[in-house]
Amino acid sequence: MESLCVFCGSASGSRPAYAQAAQQLGHLMAEHKIQLVYGGGKVGMMGALADAVLAAGGQVIGVIPGALVERELAHHGCTDLIVVDSMHQRKAKMSDLSDGFLALPGGYGTLEELFEVITWAQLGFHHKPCGLLNIEGFFDPLLAMLDQATDQQFMSTDCRGLLLTSDDPAEALQQLIAAHPHEQPRWIDRSET
Repeated sequence: MESLCVFCGSASGSRPAYAQAAQQLGHLMAEHKIQLVYGGGKVGMMGALADAVLAAGGQVIGVIPGALVERELAHHGCTDLIVVDSMHQRKAKMSDLSDGFLALPGGYGTLEELFEVITWAQLGFHHKPCGLLNIEGFFDPLLAMLDQATDQQFMSTDCRGLLLTSDDPAEALQQLIAAHPHEQPRWIDRSET
């Protein structure tokens, strides 16, 4: 794994453990020479993660829509800051630049980005590993919902297995590095969506 796309909040959240885990992950990524690809913000979880990667000598690519450069306070200290026209272009560019995906705590945007890449994996658009860093049980209700969707046969156990989960930054990173590509049947071409 040479680059990892991380989805996380532009807010820091209510618990110091969230930013601390983001910082720990950033240091580990730099140690493993894994480039960070993320949403390009300098505040909240995004800023804590990017600053940690940079402080440890790592590489950071931020991808941000022009309309959000001021609103999300673009991180001009990134190794490379790519300004795009739309959220759709942002997600496509981050996906193209990444060998895997990891979500940390965040809000609607974080969840939407995570579910889009998981759906792409389910449809066979990519075979990159997808994971959650479940800091202090933040994602427990979401994981219970996914288990219920599987139990109620809205999702196969194979599809449920697409989402790797850990509560430890080092373990989450190792899971993604060691993951074998999931071979899902290609239902449709990405261009058809």
